[in-house]
Amino acid sequence: MKSAARGPRLFHGWRLGVLIAVFGLRCVVNAESPPSSPAALVASPDGRTLFIACATANRVDALDLATRKVIRTTVLPSSPSGLAISVDGSRLYITCAAPASEVCIVESASGRITGTIAAGHTAMAPVLSPDGTALQVCNRFDDTVSFFDLAQRREVSRVAVPREPVAAAVTPDGQLLVVANHLHDDCANADHVAATISLIDTATRKVVREIQLPDGSGLLRGVAVSPDGKFACVTHLLARYHLPTTQIDRGWINTNALTLIDLTRRERLNTVLLDDINRGAANPWAVAWSADGRWICITHAGTHEVSVIDAAALLAKLAAARAPVEVPDDLAFLSGLRQRVDLAPGVGPRALAIVGGTVYVANYFSDSLSVFDLNSIPPRVTSIPLGSPHAPSIVREGESLWNDARICFEGWQSCSSCHSSDARVDGLNWDNMNDGLGNPKNAKSLLFAHRTPPAMWTGVREDARIAVRAGIKYILFADRPATEAVALDRYLESLQPIPSPRLVRGQLSTAAERGRILFASKATGCASCHAGPLFTNQKLYDVGTAGEFDLPDEKFDTPSLIEIWRTAPYLHDGSAATVLDVLTSANAENKHGLTRHLKPAELGDLVEYLLSL
Repeated sequence: MKSAARGPRLFHGWRLGVLIAVFGLRCVVNAESPPSSPAALVASPDGRTLFIACATANRVDALDLATRKVIRTTVLPSSPSGLAISVDGSRLYITCAAPASEVCIVESASGRITGTIAAGHTAMAPVLSPDGTALQVCNRFDDTVSFFDLAQRREVSRVAVPREPVAAAVTPDGQLLVVANHLHDDCANADHVAATISLIDTATRKVVREIQLPDGSGLLRGVAVSPDGKFACVTHLLARYHLPTTQIDRGWINTNALTLIDLTRRERLNTVLLDDINRGAANPWAVAWSADGRWICITHAGTHEVSVIDAAALLAKLAAARAPVEVPDDLAFLSGLRQRVDLAPGVGPRALAIVGGTVYVANYFSDSLSVFDLNSIPPRVTSIPLGSPHAPSIVREGESLWNDARICFEGWQSCSSCHSSDARVDGLNWDNMNDGLGNPKNAKSLLFAHRTPPAMWTGVREDARIAVRAGIKYILFADRPATEAVALDRYLESLQPIPSPRLVRGQLSTAAERGRILFASKATGCASCHAGPLFTNQKLYDVGTAGEFDLPDEKFDTPSLIEIWRTAPYLHDGSAATVLDVLTSANAENKHGLTRHLKPAELGDLVEYLLSL
């Protein structure tokens, strides 16, 4: 049985840099020469300096754009996940991701840290108000957005949003904050399963609208507001999860999308596909609107390119479309409106910044910047290395492959398209061919998958090693070198849990401690199946949750409970939106824990404990 002492050890590991949670990623590196992993960019107002957040090196570099040389480096207390710069360019605001994050205030000219402000769990995406008096920050795993008064250097409000806010942008008048929520927050078998865009009124600090994206939308990454403040655009995947995964061409499993929001009407204008008919554009990440409003630029982290879209032509074509529901199925909609820019040898493009007419792209896995001129299409791409080249560890190689759609037929998706970039969940049910047609299963987190065989919900794969190789063949529709599967194994084996936001200074809360005692007692029987350090006995049971698509006495794998606070929805079919649902409405027969007799307060304590693991 785990004890409450478990929390501080995890927190300590985070602070040492073993656990990098900027975007939910972990990378084991050589302490003498860590990779840079550029993950965020911001340019000085005069366009002379580009600031680069190096996620796995815990630093921010200042790059002189004239000489293309790093002129200053600021060492940070933890992984930098986002950058904002004051209107006069004198101060940087850097979110440093941790269970108890900090916003570091840095003097731009010297690189000196002049102050810090406490933030939430895995703070990211800092956004300055146009007048420079306020800062808004997404606290990813607290599901909140913090509002900071910069004069007082303190938090004045926290606004709850649905789930995992990862990107934000403010309108030019400062009145509306547009927040992209990474995942949906409902059960997976609902009629409409999709993440949302939260619109927050910055004066009242209240959510004034939740804009739901098309069914299957998730894994949101980037958001940008047009220079005139009339539109916002958001990058995301558009999963065809209702279909069996029998083919991959023409976006049968996953498509990659950009949604336009009409900010005047506060409604979705339309959603367009970023793929071509015979070529996917996997894993759209960052998006930026050029200052003149002419171009929308999008990084594709899976296919290692940038889409450059004619913004005016796109808006005109959308205005002429008869109905929003028609466009998300049109793989040719952007034909003639978009140029796909290959960034090779850049690998893993994530952040981007447009400085004048020049695009700078941060390549997370190749430790480089790609640079090209927007006024020269097709452009000539050049590269700026960040540090000395070095051979990646096998774990780093595996993480890169996990996010790489080049190992997939026609580049439609990567492993991260169904399990996110850090091998957790997308919250959707998928009808994979492992156990036959017509019985969709919820995507499982792969944390500890190699240590808890068998694999898959019904245990049809003997272990995760076999499942990795089956996934390459039957989900990516590819035949790859054996060395790549080994690297993927090493990456997945390296994953470590992130400390729960329910912990109090790294310890179980008083309620969670009461829940721990309940969990271990014979009165609930929870620990008899969810046993040992990984909270699973690795056996299959009929737990009374078989649904309309399952055999009546279907047996399901006993999942590890570590980190279930971030893997909703629950059960094999994602039918339980919350852990409380698992213990109550989904447990009518007391087959997965003796919980029907528990009082509401006891149920609350047990839920608190489980969400602290």
